[in-house]
Amino acid sequence: MFHVGGARSALYNWAVARQAGGTFVLRIEDTDASRNRPEWVEGIISALASIGIGGTDPSFEGPYFQSQNAERHREAARRLSEEGKAYYCDCTREQLAERTGSEHLGYDGFCRERGLAYEPGRALRFRTPDEGETVVVDLVRGKPAFPNAAIEDFVIARGDGSPVFLLANVVDDLDERITQVVRGEEHLSNTPKQQLLWEALGARPPVWAHLPVIVNEKRQKLSKRRDKVALEDYLAEGYLPEAMVNYLMLLGWGPGDDRELRPYEELERLFRLEDVNTSAAFFDVKKLTAFNGEYIRALEPGAFVAACAPWLEPGRAPWAPEAYDQGVFEKVAPLAQTRLAVLSEITTYVDFLFLDQPAIDEASWAKAMKPGAETLLADARAELAALPGWEAEALRAALEAVAARHGLKLGKAQAPIRVAVTGRTVGLPLFESLELLGADRTLARLDAARERLSA
Repeated sequence: MFHVGGARSALYNWAVARQAGGTFVLRIEDTDASRNRPEWVEGIISALASIGIGGTDPSFEGPYFQSQNAERHREAARRLSEEGKAYYCDCTREQLAERTGSEHLGYDGFCRERGLAYEPGRALRFRTPDEGETVVVDLVRGKPAFPNAAIEDFVIARGDGSPVFLLANVVDDLDERITQVVRGEEHLSNTPKQQLLWEALGARPPVWAHLPVIVNEKRQKLSKRRDKVALEDYLAEGYLPEAMVNYLMLLGWGPGDDRELRPYEELERLFRLEDVNTSAAFFDVKKLTAFNGEYIRALEPGAFVAACAPWLEPGRAPWAPEAYDQGVFEKVAPLAQTRLAVLSEITTYVDFLFLDQPAIDEASWAKAMKPGAETLLADARAELAALPGWEAEALRAALEAVAARHGLKLGKAQAPIRVAVTGRTVGLPLFESLELLGADRTLARLDAARERLSA
């Protein structure tokens, strides 16, 4: 699944590429067979498309597959070995621990001058400089410097000759003409090693930008084991892609004013990597949900009806397929649109219109059906049954009269009627709901509620 942190990184890359008239490159790093399946690749492409990245846009290239470049990776490893910039090593982890006294210390350079030739089982290590420092040009973090003496001679090819990720990544970047790398800060520790490899292969390293880590409300790094992190899960719950894009673009960066809700085109124009914060970015689900509610309310009526469609389909909605009436939904949709925070809530707002009986929320029933509720329901039933017409204004007037006779404000009088008819204390405007439900069904539900109260 596509992590929201990956989605943010992708959006920042997309903005930078399009601002510069450059190209966003999608590369599938698929050399680990256990983590490589075609459906996962399709999931990445689909997730990117959902936030506006990819398709036929000329700013998009790919997907490329790292596994298809394996020979170029091996060629680079051979070249580094032949030029003396890498050497073979037959040290085992146990031998290293015995020499250094710990399994956790870096490699001690034991095989540097042994002149070993390749044999199966011997890893190829990059010969890091002993002196000086490697300075990383980072648009977010300035120019962090890493002492070369603290960088161990790291492995670039395994004992079977296959290059490791660090080398494969650099070779792919070179072949794909990568000039900027925008990624999460957890990769910063790898950057001096990658930069040394770029230089060893005779190329100028890219400009880097390492984005702040994303944390949850406990300020813990957002984790798929603990938190909801998949972009697909949010979209499936009814978060609009436009709202997700707006929120993710502001997760660690802002345009410098108090206005947060902006279309992507405007955010892209204003975005600057140099203005990205270095401190952790809090993934605030409540704020995301508030964004989403604003985007839902801004939809054109027809677009809102279309956006709700997946949650109204047979098998997903709680009512029988033949009970659903598209015309009735289109009439009630404007009432629901102002109340939804996520699209998946639509079924709980409108299910009373399409179910034979309302789905009673027991907590709502207990709260509304206080002593005297049965008498009030009986009075309301008689008043409503006597109406010559069944329009919202007439229904309001009738229930206002009932409330007055019982010495109640209209809001208090409505509560047991709302629960009897819709099953919940919270929902759409009551009188419009009763008008759409119709007289026969409304009166039948009031009768059913009275029977339950008297049982």
